Amino acid sequence: MADRNQKLADLGEDALVKKLVKDLKTRSDVAVAAGDDCAVIRRGKRGHYLLLKTDCVIEGVHYAADTPPSGVGYKALARAISDIAAMAGQPQHALITLILPAERSVSYARAIYRGLSRAAKKHDIAIVGGETACPAKGGNALISVTLTGSVTTNHCCLRSGGRPGDVLFVTGKLGGSLKGHHLRFEPRVTQAAWLARNSKPRAMMDLSDGLASDLPRLALASDCGYRIDVQALPCRRGHSITQALHDGEDYELLLAVPARNVAALTRNWNKRFPALPLSKIGELTKPGINEPLLAGGWQHF
Repeated sequence: MADRNQKLADLGEDALVKKLVKDLKTRSDVAVAAGDDCAVIRRGKRGHYLLLKTDCVIEGVHYAADTPPSGVGYKALARAISDIAAMAGQPQHALITLILPAERSVSYARAIYRGLSRAAKKHDIAIVGGETACPAKGGNALISVTLTGSVTTNHCCLRSGGRPGDVLFVTGKLGGSLKGHHLRFEPRVTQAAWLARNSKPRAMMDLSDGLASDLPRLALASDCGYRIDVQALPCRRGHSITQALHDGEDYELLLAVPARNVAALTRNWNKRFPALPLSKIGELTKPGINEPLLAGGWQHF
């Protein structure tokens, strides 16, 4: 009865997902089910996990109606690639569901596929099929992506492995993504794989909903609290700390690294990726410490 009267807007995305998946059956080959950036399956090449990811972009929610369709297509696939990267994996095969109003032009649909193909080509992804459909009259366009990936079993990075004392880093710059960055960002596939090989992050995720939403998720998954210095946040030029915390759609990496690995990480990162900042922003703590208390970021419902 409580569920019948409760609205999704009252519950929120995280609580809704927790409620929906709590009774789902699993299988012996599932290493990680719902709750991380990807599902992790014990199948595929020996010594590797299979990664599974699905994501979507909705007109009017993730992009404006006048957004160039090639940018929309690129973003749709790049978002899913970013989640594969967050597990330190390599993307492989994609299925695309394209839902478009019947009055859209054929050239519009083809431009979406040009964007999808651009993202696929950069990361050696094969688009192997999908579905097309028309929404109800007046309904919005939508692109849904299902993506597979692969990661070696000893390099797979989860959200849940952090420990108190681990040092928190973010790649790149944060804030103001909707001014164009969200249509042309580079998923950090190469960087994440390098981190997994060289610095052994205990926890990692991509920043899609904003640091104010995503950092508490990583800390909670790791049964930790956090302490960050907001003045250390790497803000995109012309944007504020508030925007860096709350705007979302940065698609950078948030990672927790054992303190003993920090000196080597910063030294070697600057040699390997001199054009991409890696910023120390704080640390994980024992549970119950959340400094500052973060709220906001992108929230569905």
